[in-house]
Amino acid sequence: MGDPLSEVIALLQPRAVFSKAISGAGRWGVRYSDFGQPSFCAVLEGSCRLAVDGARAVTLEAGDFVLLPATPGFTLSGFEPVRPERVDPKVTPAPTGEVRHGARGGRPDVRLLGGYFVFDSPDAALLVSLLPALLHVRGVERLSALVRLVRDETSELRSGRDLVLTRLVEVMLIEALRSASAEGAPPGLLRGLSDPRLAPAIRRMHGQLAHSWTVAELAKVAALSRSAFFDRFARTVGLPPMEYLLAWRMAVARDLLRRHDLGIAEVAERVGYGSASTFSTAFSRHVGQPPSRYARAEG
Repeated sequence: MGDPLSEVIALLQPRAVFSKAISGAGRWGVRYSDFGQPSFCAVLEGSCRLAVDGARAVTLEAGDFVLLPATPGFTLSGFEPVRPERVDPKVTPAPTGEVRHGARGGRPDVRLLGGYFVFDSPDAALLVSLLPALLHVRGVERLSALVRLVRDETSELRSGRDLVLTRLVEVMLIEALRSASAEGAPPGLLRGLSDPRLAPAIRRMHGQLAHSWTVAELAKVAALSRSAFFDRFARTVGLPPMEYLLAWRMAVARDLLRRHDLGIAEVAERVGYGSASTFSTAFSRHVGQPPSRYARAEG
């Protein structure tokens, strides 16, 4: 069977990590405007307050990890009322040392390691839409250790640095997603995989992508009636099952076409189409151009 989380992370193609140390003391607050790229932080010591647009404010404590797959605006602060300093990460130069907020001297109230990276996939918007907008994980030391490794790797220009950072971020994303609770999560892949009926069907879709799936077959895998499966899938994942399957097939097809080592007929077969012409029609409708032109443009 396929591992949907690993496959989504691999197709997102994370790269180009930047990390920094952040600390705060006394009365402090910083308001970051919408960034759009994925970002993360781990709390090393102390505590602070995080208010992400569209979500309830949360208290971050030592050992916590936060991931924002498509970073919206947010405010990071201490616990005293304050007018936050405004920062636009799209135009503010990246700092070279630790960023200190509030009182400059003395021991900080909180220390964090934060950073961001980018997703290279042209299907990033679709794939990110399947993930929670905010992941807040408590007490998983492996995540804090991974963030420290990212910090160490970004601070030195060692051989293989880019590849090491890419692998570290991939592992960090998978660890965060499988550690996060799906309870209260918005519709998406995390909720789908936590559903004992839907998870086997989702894994079967990913693991046997070339199979000509029908809703009736997938409903049988889920041990649900056709209508119950359709409604539960759409409500839990956020897309009807066949729409999810089509989107995933097209994302995989685009990835295969970018590699340039497979012909269109073989790509069609791998993603569940009986002929190159049927695949070309579906691909053109979904992507907006024929697969042959897409492959040339990505060359």
